Amino acid sequence: MGKPPGCTAIKPGSGPMSRRATLSMVAGGLAAPIVGPSTRGHAQSGADWPTRSVRYINIFPPGGATDTLSRLYCAKMSEITGQQFVVENRSGSGGNVGVDAIAKSPPDGYTIGLGSIASHAIAPTLYASLPFNPAQDFTFISGLWQLPNLLVVNNDLPARSVPELIALLKANPGKYAYGSSGIGTTPHLSGELLKQMVGTNILHVPYRGGAPALLDLLAGRVHLIMDNIPGLLPTAREGRIRALAVTGPQRSAAAPDLPTMSEFLPGFEITSWGAVCSPAGIPEPIVKRHSTFAKQALESPDLVRSFQELGAKSWWTTPAELVAFRASEEARLAPLIRASGARVE
Repeated sequence: MGKPPGCTAIKPGSGPMSRRATLSMVAGGLAAPIVGPSTRGHAQSGADWPTRSVRYINIFPPGGATDTLSRLYCAKMSEITGQQFVVENRSGSGGNVGVDAIAKSPPDGYTIGLGSIASHAIAPTLYASLPFNPAQDFTFISGLWQLPNLLVVNNDLPARSVPELIALLKANPGKYAYGSSGIGTTPHLSGELLKQMVGTNILHVPYRGGAPALLDLLAGRVHLIMDNIPGLLPTAREGRIRALAVTGPQRSAAAPDLPTMSEFLPGFEITSWGAVCSPAGIPEPIVKRHSTFAKQALESPDLVRSFQELGAKSWWTTPAELVAFRASEEARLAPLIRASGARVE
């Protein structure tokens, strides 16, 4: 059966990587060597970091996109350094529980974790108070990935392109609803940005995660979602929902036939991102070595390819670049968060 007129097809050329390839990367760590007395001083100074296993705290639940991407990165770091990078999931409060655990860990380079747009750019404006200071309580190492959201609609919705969707929303203010994975998430902010730029009312229905939001989209209880591309792309490829656009600044390599939202609404951009951070006060030699290893990992062709297959772009930065980027993202998103009325006391 042919695709409906005006519907953008998604080419299946770069589907999710095989289970064998994923397990191969995730299991790629090498055994940790024993640190003897003669090398202990070098280890403490950072000259030989890492000399034992490193704990990586993922601030979101297991099984999602951030978990898969984090484990791929840690597997590559294990392979490069010869030490195990072990992922520990510490989720809760939109990532704040895990981020607080990172901030309060010993600053020795052996506890690192995921800093994200949620915890380090959205949370400072969204939350009335936080148990950590996103700018001061961390040593920023490198970016990890950038990830657009995917705009999808229920198959019963009579809109097969972004212009058709905009016309439908403007003609029926308040009739349609968008789902999100929670207040203050990038799916929520994507919907709020659409409301602001189109100038119409769209009901927001927050869920506890992307999976239940997708279930209600399939059931027709909400009409559209803009969530991270890895969670929606497989269902769109199956034809169970209709993909219309991506929210990043450029088209995604995972779905190159899909336009960007900015092609129809200039200035529309919401890009989720992840970065590796550690507690404040990490010795500079460790920061430099970690940055060097991170660059090697994030620029390795197999990791770049694995990220691309999941819809993510591998993203290395220097520590200084990441500090500046985080601050700019907080400033950029603050007006949108305030305009949405979202606030957690």
